[in-house]
Amino acid sequence: MKKFLASVCTAVLCASLLSGCGSGSNNNDTQEGSGSGTVYVYNWGEYIDENVIDMFEEETGIKVVYSEFEQNEDMYPVIEAGAVQYDVVCPSDYMVQKMIQNDLLAELNYDNIPNITNIDSSYLKSAEDFDPGNQYCVPYCWGTVGILYNTTMVDEPIDSWGALFDEKYSGDILMIESVRDAFGIALTYLGYSLNSTDETEIDEATELLRSQYPLVQAYVVDQVRDKMIGGEAALGVIYSGEAIYTQRENPDLEYVVPKEGSNVWIDGWVIPKNCQNKENAEAWINLMCREDIALMNFEYITYSTPNKAARELIEEPDIKNSTVAFPSQEVLDRCRTYQYLGEELENLYIEKWNEVKFQ
Repeated sequence: MKKFLASVCTAVLCASLLSGCGSGSNNNDTQEGSGSGTVYVYNWGEYIDENVIDMFEEETGIKVVYSEFEQNEDMYPVIEAGAVQYDVVCPSDYMVQKMIQNDLLAELNYDNIPNITNIDSSYLKSAEDFDPGNQYCVPYCWGTVGILYNTTMVDEPIDSWGALFDEKYSGDILMIESVRDAFGIALTYLGYSLNSTDETEIDEATELLRSQYPLVQAYVVDQVRDKMIGGEAALGVIYSGEAIYTQRENPDLEYVVPKEGSNVWIDGWVIPKNCQNKENAEAWINLMCREDIALMNFEYITYSTPNKAARELIEEPDIKNSTVAFPSQEVLDRCRTYQYLGEELENLYIEKWNEVKFQ
């Protein structure tokens, strides 16, 4: 959902190169996850320590063919079309829910994922909001959406989404280039659910976002990181993992989950129903759940880990005790996960977002 994003062109290119993978009854890729074959992995850009891929290949003997996507909405049609048969994919919560509803996922065999015991039960419970019974998804990373602000460029502590709609910051606001996140912010600020299905509320949020449009310096996702580090804007919407990175680079930056509430998200590993190497995919997920591997990934991508065993291994005090990486229960209590709202409402949100962006 977030992450230091790679170009979607890379994902499309990789997809075209892999078309037809896993076809044919004599394909060696169908061998069990016990030291042979291949696993086709589809993940967000820069969302793994590349050394982990090498370790997986060395430890299992399974070759990894690795591709990246930029947004959930780019990934979904690739999986739905089935032309490229990926074995393991890392979507976000609401997209997992959509894939389950559309019968695109295979149930996990937890006999092949014993390291699931390292995942904190609270995150498995949270995942049941979009994956009842944890049948299809194993949490990989999680985080919040908030505001990153430069303390030298604002004249007050920021604690509300209202700062993003304040004319005094005109030209200094970096707004997120994401349909659900943008509407989630507007709806939450207005006092509505970020999963609103009420067209009147959605229209009100649309008007708020339209009024913000002249104030916005740029609509961004990964670019917010470099712009905020370089002091090019006063405020930016950012995911918590990237906030940790930016604060390391620029100590003037502060991150806040606004008082009105926000989104808490979970990305997790799933296996498409048409995969050709299911046991190899489960071997991949099992390794991702191992505490040393989860720690490596956490230290590389700086997104919060649901792996309780890995968290115990964190040595750096300012990260181990970081309220950005691991916010208080009080902060989490005012956050909500996105839900898949159905195709009709999904299209409505996209239509309204286009009204904002192309006014």
